[in-house]
Amino acid sequence: MSEPASPFPTAIESEHPHEVWIIRPPRRRLWVHILLLLATFVTTMAVGSRIQSNFAQRQPTFSLSDDSPFFPIGWIGHPSELLPGLPFSLTLMFILLAHEMGHYLYARHYRVYATLPYFVPFPSLIGTLGAFIRIKSPIPSRAALFDIGIAGPIAGFIPACIALLVGIARSQPIAASDATSLQLGFPLAFSFAARILHVTTPLSSLSLHPIAAAAWVGMFATALNLLPGGQLDGGHIVFSISPQFHRTVSFLTVLALIPLGKYFWTGWLLWAVLLAMTMRHPPVPREPAVSGGRRWIALFGAVMLVLSFTPAPFTHSSGREVWPELRNQGRQAIHSLADQARHLLHRH
Repeated sequence: MSEPASPFPTAIESEHPHEVWIIRPPRRRLWVHILLLLATFVTTMAVGSRIQSNFAQRQPTFSLSDDSPFFPIGWIGHPSELLPGLPFSLTLMFILLAHEMGHYLYARHYRVYATLPYFVPFPSLIGTLGAFIRIKSPIPSRAALFDIGIAGPIAGFIPACIALLVGIARSQPIAASDATSLQLGFPLAFSFAARILHVTTPLSSLSLHPIAAAAWVGMFATALNLLPGGQLDGGHIVFSISPQFHRTVSFLTVLALIPLGKYFWTGWLLWAVLLAMTMRHPPVPREPAVSGGRRWIALFGAVMLVLSFTPAPFTHSSGREVWPELRNQGRQAIHSLADQARHLLHRH
């Protein structure tokens, strides 16, 4: 869910203070939403095919090889190569769609103009950068902001939990392999699911079924959205509960992400920068306050964050481990360029 933008002129009351202005919503460009949806299906199916191939060979979920990149861009033109990616793609797309439709339907409930979901295809490890809606009219109250903000995480978290149980039940131990792989970290929800299903193999030794891999991505997306800061869903929830503490909580969240980036996963540093740039919250009427019942739902939001959050989504990728390697690569690149320059000088 992105920042609300007011469609009203800045000064419409000067000459006719009792005039009624009717703002007609802009025409929906359905073809854009459909095109992005189809493109994201293709990119997530490509990734899903690679995950399915790794699962069939009992390899780690994100196994990498020198002769074949993880995102098989060459498969996109061959439908038969993409079909095995359907379980991952359909599961992930449903989780993302449920999340955004939670926001969208509650926006409609409060007569807040919001776009349909925009999916973002991207040739990455998961085939997408997620999805979002844009809110293009003012939010009328703190209660409306709360309901719109928390509806998405709840709507996405429930199918992610179902996919987690189904996927973990179908996962299998990893066979011996020399392939390079990205090792995943797992949130508490995965540990609870393994206990419920009496899975004795350590999660780090499982080759995840594509449905479980989609659940992992869904949990990760839920945790990112529930970070209590800025204009993320968690930031909206904090602002609706206590507007005066929103900036303080956002600042503390940014501070907390810095050591997480150094000691667990460097990606948290990027999120710290993004949150620092979006601390300012759009204006929402301060009264009336949010009722007691919604505060209990906010507590459930905190529980979802705890269950879906993992300090190290990818292990061995902390700043302490990555920065020395980057420094060494930079030095090698500089030495290589210097050697080439000396070689050219000697030739001339």
